[in-house]
Amino acid sequence: MPFAARSAAFCSLLLLGACSTAPVTPFVVEIPAGVIDGRARFNDIFCAVLEQHGAQLPDNRTCDGALSPVASAPIKAGLPVDVGRSRSSLIARAVPGIGYACIAPWLHAPATIRAHLAKSGYDLQMVGVDALSGIERNARQIRDAIMAMQYPAGPPGIVLIGYSKGVPDALEAIVKYPELQQRVAAFVSIAGAVGGSPLANDAKQPFTGIFTHWPQAECDPGDGGALDALRPEVRKAWLAANRLPPGIRYYSLVTLPDRERISRAIEPAYDKLARIDPRNDGQLIYSDQIIPGSTLLGFLNADHWAVFVPIDRTHDVIGSTLVNHNDYPREALMEALLRYMEEDLAVARP
Repeated sequence: MPFAARSAAFCSLLLLGACSTAPVTPFVVEIPAGVIDGRARFNDIFCAVLEQHGAQLPDNRTCDGALSPVASAPIKAGLPVDVGRSRSSLIARAVPGIGYACIAPWLHAPATIRAHLAKSGYDLQMVGVDALSGIERNARQIRDAIMAMQYPAGPPGIVLIGYSKGVPDALEAIVKYPELQQRVAAFVSIAGAVGGSPLANDAKQPFTGIFTHWPQAECDPGDGGALDALRPEVRKAWLAANRLPPGIRYYSLVTLPDRERISRAIEPAYDKLARIDPRNDGQLIYSDQIIPGSTLLGFLNADHWAVFVPIDRTHDVIGSTLVNHNDYPREALMEALLRYMEEDLAVARP
């Protein structure tokens, strides 16, 4: 299949749908019972990082531009923010989403986030998981990667971060392997497929072939369970059957972009989801991104790809056409996230 055809197929993986009315801003959102609202303090930290470091980082935005306009949003906590070197040197490990291992060689993402965080004393690396396997196989890979780390003695200090399908993969690992609780202090969902996506109900399994034949791809279909794992009935049944270990703190960052911030390639998927709920990021409805009982950190004005997959930084043509809203201040976001983690983990809870 020619590259252009593969690109078009990849961009419409989850089926085309008729256009739908764009959402009216500011968004009106509902925070589920049991979820802690941590947005005020996260806003403090994210805005301070953007103000102090944003101009020196890629894809800089104002604080108001980086966060989604949400009705009845809490005001900033107004407390001072230290943007100096970390005192605890948190270790972070990120689990990517579906297909990432296949496109990674082609994407050739610059290591700017890791380099920026290192300046403040934070360590961030990616956890390698199968691109197209289900959660059980990937959960084992996450467990093995965390347990293989050279970890200093003392209390748990690893911040595990999941993106998209990486979130259910990581939650499965946390539940299934109790030994992770001795190392993982916190888990963060970024645009996480916590409750799955209705798009997965209509997508066809052969889409995996698009990833395995992507230019420079060095992946295989694995056990082929990735798509089934994202179906809403599967995810909601898993949440009902599994209790998250209380020794780990859970956080949710939700992507909820303005319609104008949706890249052209995923507009059809956005419009298809908008028939159900216009408050979506082109792949996931906002409410399906929140871990039950977690601390909600914020709503990000970025589509599903922009918050984690830096396509436009290495592929100018695609970035200016199909993925034309892929810019987001990811370096500042990750710094703000780890600064929040460092502060919040230092506070004892019942």
